Amino acid sequence: MDHDSYPATYLRDILTSVKTVAVVGASPQPHRPSHRVMRYLQQHGYRAIPVNPFAVGGTINGERVYASLAEVPETIDMVDVFRRTDAAGDAVDDAIAADAKVVWMQLGVRDDKAAARAEAKGLRVVMNRCPAIEIPRLGLGAPEA
Repeated sequence: MDHDSYPATYLRDILTSVKTVAVVGASPQPHRPSHRVMRYLQQHGYRAIPVNPFAVGGTINGERVYASLAEVPETIDMVDVFRRTDAAGDAVDDAIAADAKVVWMQLGVRDDKAAARAEAKGLRVVMNRCPAIEIPRLGLGAPEA
């Protein structure tokens, strides 16, 4: 996969096939991008599960926060990574271990070695993109009022 240019069909297939998204680095603070993107995903029919070891015991957008992907009791279709690039590899390895189908690294996050590990295990990978931008760009829905 050319991670510099994703075909619209590739992104559309991912965004229409996944149902449960673990948001690694989800913040309980409403002004943070991870919080807003998680809410956006929920508004568009996805089950978004927050993963943040510093917010365990609380909820974000009505969902229980888990310390790690390994603790999430449900099947995870996609892992949306809101971590710095230097920490993204660990999140990708956790996604592989969790048997996720897709790893999506947010804007500004790119780790080609981690992407290669994920792809070698059969996961689809997107880097340096945001699903909250791609969903409307691809005509997959408009934000709810």
